[in-house]
Amino acid sequence: MQETNYIKHLNNVFLKIEKDSRLNPSHISLYIALFRVWNSNRFAEVFYIYRDEVMLFSKIGSKTTYHRCIRDLSNWNYIIYFPSHNPFKGSQVKLINFGTSTGQVVYQHNTNIGTSSGQALVSNININKHIVNKY
Repeated sequence: MQETNYIKHLNNVFLKIEKDSRLNPSHISLYIALFRVWNSNRFAEVFYIYRDEVMLFSKIGSKTTYHRCIRDLSNWNYIIYFPSHNPFKGSQVKLINFGTSTGQVVYQHNTNIGTSSGQALVSNININKHIVNKY
């Protein structure tokens, strides 16, 4: 079983979205909402979703649009959708794995920042600095 790197997964999804002319903003918003639910379910292989919650997260106001987009995402191999037809049980979803990795994410762009290995570095200086909102 391959381990999923979720940052790499999202980056690869964004690249796929860029190239896919079939997608509209509702599809993209729905996918991001599904990713959010997947995250809150600790990236379980298959997880339950509830239409009202996902519609709220994705800002989709029409049930027709929601059902069309979730069917499209399934047909176009972004997700695997298992409709329950039971509003109390919820449907099941599996997100197609676009980011398999056993190592760290490597920064792909050629810059002079970081190490010569191309690995992205993040500073931990001031990481716990509190931001005060004056408003």
